[in-house]
Amino acid sequence: MKAGFAFWIRSTVLAFAMLAPLPSSAAAPLGTNQGAEWTAAAQKDFYSRDQGSRIMPLRWIAALKQSNGEPFMASSLSRYGYLPNEDSRPAGLPVGFTVGSGSGGQEIGMTCAACHTRQIEVKGVPYRIDGGPAIVDFQSFLADLDTAVNTVLTNQQAFTDFANAVLGPEPTPDDKAKLFAELEVWHLPYHTLMKGALPSPAWGPARLDAVSMIFNRLAGLDIGPAPIYIIPENIRPAVAPVRYPFLWNAAIQDKTQWPGFSSNGTDILGLARNLGEVYGVFATFHPKKDWSLLGIDYLHKNSADFQGLEALENLVRKIGPPQWPWKINQALANKGKAIFARKTEQGGCVECHGKTPSLDQKTWATLVVDVGTDSREYDILDWTVKTGVLEGAEIPFIAKPLKSTDMALNVLKTAVLGSILQHSVPVLKKAEDQAQVKGAQSLFTPGTESLKSAFNGSASGTAPSYPYEARVLEGIWAAAPYLHNGSVPTLAELLKPAAERVSSFKIGPAYDITNIGLAVDQTAFDYTLQTTDCSDRKSGNSRCGHEFGTKLSSDEKKALLEYLKTL
Repeated sequence: MKAGFAFWIRSTVLAFAMLAPLPSSAAAPLGTNQGAEWTAAAQKDFYSRDQGSRIMPLRWIAALKQSNGEPFMASSLSRYGYLPNEDSRPAGLPVGFTVGSGSGGQEIGMTCAACHTRQIEVKGVPYRIDGGPAIVDFQSFLADLDTAVNTVLTNQQAFTDFANAVLGPEPTPDDKAKLFAELEVWHLPYHTLMKGALPSPAWGPARLDAVSMIFNRLAGLDIGPAPIYIIPENIRPAVAPVRYPFLWNAAIQDKTQWPGFSSNGTDILGLARNLGEVYGVFATFHPKKDWSLLGIDYLHKNSADFQGLEALENLVRKIGPPQWPWKINQALANKGKAIFARKTEQGGCVECHGKTPSLDQKTWATLVVDVGTDSREYDILDWTVKTGVLEGAEIPFIAKPLKSTDMALNVLKTAVLGSILQHSVPVLKKAEDQAQVKGAQSLFTPGTESLKSAFNGSASGTAPSYPYEARVLEGIWAAAPYLHNGSVPTLAELLKPAAERVSSFKIGPAYDITNIGLAVDQTAFDYTLQTTDCSDRKSGNSRCGHEFGTKLSSDEKKALLEYLKTL
């Protein structure tokens, strides 16, 4: 036991040392005013709060190499757009990357800050925007991690170097064989997911197909037969990319997700939203059938950190919209405010994007409406999958039993709500007699209606309509590119008719504060997004739709843009 503990300490210290970043001469980013509640302590917590994501053992990723021989974690993964976190423990982890306990000891994972922390540059000066849509290349990170592990498994010298880094110099043959076997077990599901899900052409920076990846991860890797749990036929190409949403309104909306399929506004609905996210981002989740009231043990091999998820939701509530850090022409903004308040047909915005209390008066009513934008995501919502170990699973009074083949959204709903109920009501784990069963059933009553509405399902079977949420526009200046699929680079471009919008543009952190959005010239990524016109609305990259304000005069558009800076 002492020798094993000493090895764990030695290998963990080694991993920490290998992750330590090189000194950087880059200028520290300037913060933006995001409200009195968004303190330095809250920011630090948000950047590293564990939610239960488990990518791989920390000492493994510290030992992996890029194809050029440099450490995989070099420069805090800045090559993908991730941001350095000076307070990370261990040093060298980017913002939103975490360390938690797993079956492999200390394991690296991700939290929501990785995808929802933005940094932009204006005249070479960086500005940090917490809760903003990240400008990161997640697909390249996923693909390169797959390649790095495959290299270790297929190249003898690469494995020798990896084993020496993980196990220390001169590891025994038995230890090396065990490490190789563990790496193979890790790589099989990961490679299966990457091979089946990652699309070509790639999403590119600032976009990902989160819904498809959650469906693929849950249905493809988590609910198949033990010991590998994989159902490869459930994995499909993730071809409906969207831009990352901003978080500062997330807890206030009554609907979330771009198609508005997830209800919101209570603690339990927030937990459901966040739990679904962590199941899609490397959580360990392998439910199994049992004889409890639920019929499924959802917490069997489940790494989700419920306390961490609740803490993160509380942190998100504190993030205010970023205030424009440059000079405002207030007289022009006042004119723009009057234009914003007009009726929609007169070029105004307030009817769709104004603050309107929902029925419960606790959240903002979020209009979900079809405005002619790209419809590809609705194909994803209609996916059906084999339900594996969850076949027949139901949530009493909330979700019907899953068929052998069912909608992926129903599988996600059952997995999320079943996990929350089992976590919240321990008696559900072992209902041993009728009295206990009746007592447990009564516990479903509080919040049942709230849970029922957690996921509304897709629009399948209705007249063709592809609505997306119209959010309150606080902080919209910091959220480029625009439309749900990120197909328009600036707000000025969005005020043009679709036929006149640019067909391609570079993506990166350089910002244009006149047109409000992505600058024409970018150097961070060698990537240009090619969009399609209204003849191909279902391409995933269509710049079609949302033709509001397009008939305003040039002066009116300038005034409206000036006002949008103030929100």
